[in-house]
Amino acid sequence: MSIKKTAKESLATMTEMVLPNDTNSLNNLMGGRLMHLMDIAGAICAQRHSNSIVVTASVDNVSFSSPIKLGDVLTLHARVTRSFASSMEIYIEVWAENLRAHTRIKSNEAFFTFVALDLQGKPIKVPTLVPETEKEIRMFDEALRRRQLRLVLAGRMKAEEATELKSILGM
Repeated sequence: MSIKKTAKESLATMTEMVLPNDTNSLNNLMGGRLMHLMDIAGAICAQRHSNSIVVTASVDNVSFSSPIKLGDVLTLHARVTRSFASSMEIYIEVWAENLRAHTRIKSNEAFFTFVALDLQGKPIKVPTLVPETEKEIRMFDEALRRRQLRLVLAGRMKAEEATELKSILGM
């Protein structure tokens, strides 16, 4: 019998303030620092889901649509969208809040993939994700296409084997 978990069981939320050491010469948050924070939030979520050590396997496109300024408060939300044999896709949203101006924007989002490992560094089976809400079900269904695209782009799967991508690619 396989273990099953819901997304809310492993939800991770982090809050950070952008300090001078986190910024570039324009007083904007450095992209590498943001990716570091996203990786931490995603890893916490993946560890909660798998109850094991995890490593980052891939990061999908991270776009920087608007600058995050010195003094802004960041809130990161990470949730499992789907689990596979030993890997988990984690969706991470980043919100930037200017407390003085009373503004809050969604500044970034990305999908990270983490792999669960045992103490010897070998991949281990992770619990099956059971989506509950309409959004979770949609993201769960779309996750297989995203996974196949990642594998094709990484050269770990042939395009003709990507059954979920055939309709999108017109194959």
